[in-house]
Amino acid sequence: MKLKAEYLFDVNALLALLSEDHIHHQLMTGWLNDTDPQWSICAFTETGFLRTATAPRPGKITMTEAAAILESTTRRPGYHYLAVDADFQTLCSPFFARLYGTKQVTDVYLLGLAVRQGLVLVTMDKGILRLAGKDYGQHVLLLEAK
Repeated sequence: MKLKAEYLFDVNALLALLSEDHIHHQLMTGWLNDTDPQWSICAFTETGFLRTATAPRPGKITMTEAAAILESTTRRPGYHYLAVDADFQTLCSPFFARLYGTKQVTDVYLLGLAVRQGLVLVTMDKGILRLAGKDYGQHVLLLEAK
């Protein structure tokens, strides 16, 4: 069964979309409005958003507020939910040679999920292009400020 979405958002892309004070909010919302894509998030993207949005810092939001913001995502045009359907080894083994740090664990999993589903991972993280390498670069859309 072919998935309806074309793109999978990484955690930072979702944060940028949902957080008006995020440095890339205008970039992300501009891309979304200009392209009107079919896009998805998954359990890793959701939990990453909740973890980051509620982290202890000035101006943080509560878990209830963050969950409500996340729930509002489901009403946005083009939204689809992507179920995680494979284990870490299955999704990530093509990238192990380029995996160099613990902060890339979620990135590599999302990249592997995008590749498995025939999607493009939307990110502002140049490091994901390195993880993808030449064989999987077509599965990464790097959004950059002009």
